[in-house]
Parts: sequence; structure tokens; C-alpha cells
Amino acid sequence: MLDILLFIVLPYVAIAIGIGGTIYRYVTNQFSFSSLSSQFLESDLQFWSSTLWHYGIIPTLLIHLAGFTVPKVMAAFHSTPETLYVAELAGKVLGIMALVGVGLMLYRRLSQSKIRAVTTPADWIVLVLLFNQVLLGLAMAFGYRWGATWFLHTVTPWIASLALFQPSPEYVSALPWIPKLHFLNAFLLLAAVPFSRLVHIATVPFPYLWRRVQLVIWTRRKASRE
Repeated sequence: MLDILLFIVLPYVAIAIGIGGTIYRYVTNQFSFSSLSSQFLESDLQFWSSTLWHYGIIPTLLIHLAGFTVPKVMAAFHSTPETLYVAELAGKVLGIMALVGVGLMLYRRLSQSKIRAVTTPADWIVLVLLFNQVLLGLAMAFGYRWGATWFLHTVTPWIASLALFQPSPEYVSALPWIPKLHFLNAFLLLAAVPFSRLVHIATVPFPYLWRRVQLVIWTRRKASRE
């Protein structure tokens, strides 16, 4: 019964809330689709936290996506010890970058009074969920090695079964609790998207990837000395 609630009901409810809520928010309040950056209040910590976070989490998400969509390609890539070691090392490095980044985000909002004043309860919830997600991911990477391979034989078929509306929780029900918590936390994050700044994910400016290069030149006038 617990497996049904955690690995069937919760994922479907989270997906419905995440997708349906995001669409509703866009239809009713398009101008709220923003990360609501507080960079103008403090820029140094914001730069380092945001840079480490995005450079760590985006490749990680793309690797996860590849594992879900082209598992045979990923399995072929990890078929030799050398590539498997590379995947393990890359995952750990990217995870540490993301953890430091989100840790700095939390520290910034806790230590800066101006930032704390504009931080909503939803911001705190999302930051804690993000921190937990990366921390659990790293715990998996260091505690349950070779995730690049067993992931393809457990999590991928489970996600596929959900997508095909033929849920099979047995693929993940026998796994240790750290991986389980990692998966469940991910669905909680998905459910939080419509109620937080995470909606800015839906407005990623993909055209920037293929638009013509623009050169921005900053100029500063020297103050005249009298």
C-alpha cells in the first residue's frame, strides 16, 4: 500500500499539480513568470551561487533526461570501465558544484537582511527542497556507486511505466531509502513549481542558443578633475 502511495499516487498528483498549475498561472498571470531576481539588492553572492548552481544542475538534469529518453545510448556509453569512471566523477563534480551553489543561496538569504525581507515562505521551501535533492543525489553517488548503470534498470523503467500509464513501482520499491527519498523529493519539487520562482524554468530563452552573436560594449566616462 505504501509503495502505491509513494511511487504511483504521489508522482501522478505531483505531475498534475506541476503541469496544470503552471498552465493556470501562465493563463491568469503571465507577468509572474519570472525568477524575481534580487541581484540589485546584492550581487556578489548572487553571482557565485547562481553560477555554481546552474553550471552544476543543468548538465545533471540533461544527463538524467538522457537516461530517461535514450537509455540504450547511455548504456552503450557506460559499457566500459573507463567511461563509467568518467560518468561517476562527472556526476560527483557537478553535484558538488550544485550543492555549494544552493548552499550559498541559502546563506545569502539568511545573512543578508535586505534579501531576507523579500524572501517568501515559498522561497524557503523550494531552497530546502533543492538542497535536499542535491544532497540526497550526492549521498547516492558516494554511497551507492555505479548509479549510471543501475539507474537505467530501475528508475528509467519506473518512469517509463508512469508515462505509459502502466505504473510498476516494483522497479524502485526494493531500493534503499536514500534513492527513494531522492525520487520523492524530485516530485515534491515538481509540485512546487506553480507556486514559486521555479516557474521561470518554463520561460527558458531557447532562441538565445541560435540567435546571432551580439557584442555588448560597456563604457564609463571618467570623472573630470577640477
